[in-house]
Amino acid sequence: RPENFVGESQPIKQVLALISKVAMTDSSVLLTGETGTGKELVAGAIHYNSSRAGNAFIKVNCAALPDELLESELFGHEKGAFTGAAQRRIGRFEQSDGGSIFLDEIGDMSLLTQAKVLRVLQEKEFERLGGTTTISTDVRIISATNKNLPVAIEAGGFRQDLFYRLNVVSINMPPLREREEDVVPLAYFFLKKFAADLKKSVK
Repeated sequence: RPENFVGESQPIKQVLALISKVAMTDSSVLLTGETGTGKELVAGAIHYNSSRAGNAFIKVNCAALPDELLESELFGHEKGAFTGAAQRRIGRFEQSDGGSIFLDEIGDMSLLTQAKVLRVLQEKEFERLGGTTTISTDVRIISATNKNLPVAIEAGGFRQDLFYRLNVVSINMPPLREREEDVVPLAYFFLKKFAADLKKSVK
């Protein structure tokens, strides 16, 4: 929850205020910022403070899988859809129906997969790979990237229409060097955490 975030600086207070404002809406949220700035934590805070909190919160790292496997991960596949598809697979969009899906590193997604995600945003439907049945889903999309998507759009690597659909609300995560007031509170937080984990008394 926002009150459990560690930080006293103005930049982190602004982030927490945005979380509180956007959580109870169904707007798509795009989280930007460098790797390690806490985008996944913010995505979780948005979901668990929303009306969807009782349903699934599914996380997918778009940079961790090759394109065909990412499509299968997101949309599922039917038996025999491709070599090695020995049985039907339910995709992440289907699993997160009624909840939220967090698409991390969305700037690494191929243009083909981007087009299919755009359809989910616009029509709230998709087909599994190798399937003909149209599946409806009610899912909130929270995405994140450490890339400059407007630059990627100019270079032809990211769809402008998808960007506008994802970027309904934008939250930029400031790096720690821009919120120095949070260094000491974070140091004490981790000291307490690791002392408890290791069963040590450390001052």
